[in-house]
Amino acid sequence: MPQPPTEIAAGDLSGPEGFRSQVLQGCRPVLIRGLVADWPAVEAARRSTRELRDYLAAFDVGARVEAFLGDRSIAGKYYYGADLKGFNFERRELKFLDALQLMLETLDVPSAQTVYVGSVPLSVCMPRFAHANRVSLLPANVPGRIWLGHPSNVSSHYDAFDNLACVVAGRRRFTLYAPEHIAQLYMGPIDNTMAGPPVSLAASAPPGQSGRFPLFEQIRDQALVAELEPGDALYLPKLWWHQVESTAPFNVMVNHWWDAFSAGPDEPYTTLLLAMIVIAERPPAERQAWRAFFDHLVFRTHGHPLAHLPAEHHGLLGPLQPNNYGYIRARIMHLLRGG
Repeated sequence: MPQPPTEIAAGDLSGPEGFRSQVLQGCRPVLIRGLVADWPAVEAARRSTRELRDYLAAFDVGARVEAFLGDRSIAGKYYYGADLKGFNFERRELKFLDALQLMLETLDVPSAQTVYVGSVPLSVCMPRFAHANRVSLLPANVPGRIWLGHPSNVSSHYDAFDNLACVVAGRRRFTLYAPEHIAQLYMGPIDNTMAGPPVSLAASAPPGQSGRFPLFEQIRDQALVAELEPGDALYLPKLWWHQVESTAPFNVMVNHWWDAFSAGPDEPYTTLLLAMIVIAERPPAERQAWRAFFDHLVFRTHGHPLAHLPAEHHGLLGPLQPNNYGYIRARIMHLLRGG
């Protein structure tokens, strides 16, 4: 049966260093109870939905956002149409405050469409909100995004960044699958998605379709399920698949994406995309050869590849520092330009 992730109380974290050692280093999901319980936004939500609305409105700068609107019959499951063609919802551009007002006006109207707004940068719609509602464990330059709406079910997908998701109002249920289950999750189209990353067709399938995905049945019960209340946060490492259900009549979440272990400006996902076009369709024997080199030099399955040499001879494989990172990056860019 699905199990909960590791859980820790916010008070047991000893600042950013404790966060790094107790949470980030494990590269596994961790539920942090009460991490943002003292946010003014969370306190406003506890008093009433109207107070939260007024609190958010005070920060609004009139930005326009994309809203998903769907018939009540889809129960907030914003998904593909038949045969992966089109979608079962409409996209509409609204002012942020108008979208929020529409959500609240239709809370108790059974015939009204459900409304969902997701991944809106706070710097765009409420730039002063982040200053009043900060996560002290994160670097000050890590931006936040806001997600809000009626009950919804965001299909299982992965992100290429680490994620700290903080519940402001309502409830969130995360169903998580580890990156190594990618082959059993039946990834959907990469270039025709709901909101960016591809989804797991198996983990996101509507009821009654599980028979289409036999490999998924082998790992269905290996999910981790995290239940978050207002004030709670979930650390989600990059590449973990996650379905996100908003289960209260009105829900608000703020998340933060960043690369917790970045040594420079480049993203691992960029390397993956490049490898897909230069390696993926070569003959199987050549792919196996490159795999051996990646395992040895990049993933270091047998330890440091030059451990048999003195450190002064490690060269490009020595510890990454700003000077040699920049040198290697410049060399790569030169090669990509055909040099």
